[in-house]
Amino acid sequence: MAEARIIDGKAIAAELRRRVGEAANRLRAAHNLLPGLATILVGDDPPSLRYVRAKGAASTAAGFASFDRRLPGDTAETTLSDEIARLNADDRIDGILVQLPLPAQIDAPRVMAAIAPEKDVDGFHPVNIGRLWSGVAGLVPCTPQGCMMLLRSAQTDLAGAEAVVFGRSNIVGRPLAALLLAANCTVTLAHSLTRNAPEVARRADILVAAVGRPQLVGADWVKPGAVVIDAGINGLSRPDGSSRLVGDVDFAAVREVAGAITPVPGGVGPMTIAMLLHNTLQAARARSGHS
Repeated sequence: MAEARIIDGKAIAAELRRRVGEAANRLRAAHNLLPGLATILVGDDPPSLRYVRAKGAASTAAGFASFDRRLPGDTAETTLSDEIARLNADDRIDGILVQLPLPAQIDAPRVMAAIAPEKDVDGFHPVNIGRLWSGVAGLVPCTPQGCMMLLRSAQTDLAGAEAVVFGRSNIVGRPLAALLLAANCTVTLAHSLTRNAPEVARRADILVAAVGRPQLVGADWVKPGAVVIDAGINGLSRPDGSSRLVGDVDFAAVREVAGAITPVPGGVGPMTIAMLLHNTLQAARARSGHS
C-alpha cells in the first residue's frame, strides 16, 4: 500500500488567512469597518505568551485591529471580569479571547461565560456550545473547525463515514464530535476508559487523536485507508537531552497504513489561528449586519 497523503495544514491555513484578509479589506472599503480582536493574557506562561503574540501578529496581518491586554499572574477573578466587561462594551472589538490556561485563583468556566456570546471567538461560551450541539449557527471552537476543514480537504463527502474521536475535552473532542454529527458522520467519542481502544479505532473511516499522549496511536489502531487527524502536540525527549514535537499518533508507522494523515507540526496547529481570524470576521459581520 502506498504511503498516506500528507494533509498540509500550513498551506490550507495560509489560504484561509488570505481569504479572510481579502474579506476584511472589502469590509473596510465598503463600510469603513475594521474587525477588532482583543486578547487577554493573565500571567507570563511562556507557551501562552508565544500563542498570544502569534495571534496578535496574524490579526494585524489580516488587516484587523488588534488589542492586547496583559494582566499579572496574581490578578483576581473580579479584576479579569471587569476587564472583560469593558471589552464587551467596546464597539471597536468584535472578538474577545482569554488565553488558557488561567491561574488557579480564577474559575475558567465562569470567566468564559462572562464574555458576550457574540464576541466569543473561541466558541467556549455556554450559549455557543448549546448552539453547536443544537445545530444552530454560532461561533464554533477554532481547533475543531480547523480539523473539519482538513478532513474535507482529504474526503469531500463525510456523510455516512464512521468517525472515532479519541479525547473528550471541551476544547477539541466534544465540539468536534458535534461537528462530525452535523456532517452526518456516525460518531464514537472515545476516552481513557474506553475498552478495547485499538479495536474501536480500527472501525474508523475518520480517526481523530486529541488525548495529549505522545504517539499513542500506532499502526495497529488504524483501518487501512482511513483519514487520520492528529490534534495532539507533545514534547518528546531525545537521547541527547533535546526535545522534539510529536503528536498523539506515531506518524511514521501510521503513514504506512492510513490513506491521509496530518503531520505534527504543520497539520492541525496552523489551522487554529486561521480559524480564530475566520471567527472574528464572522463576528464582525454579524454585529454590523454587513456580509
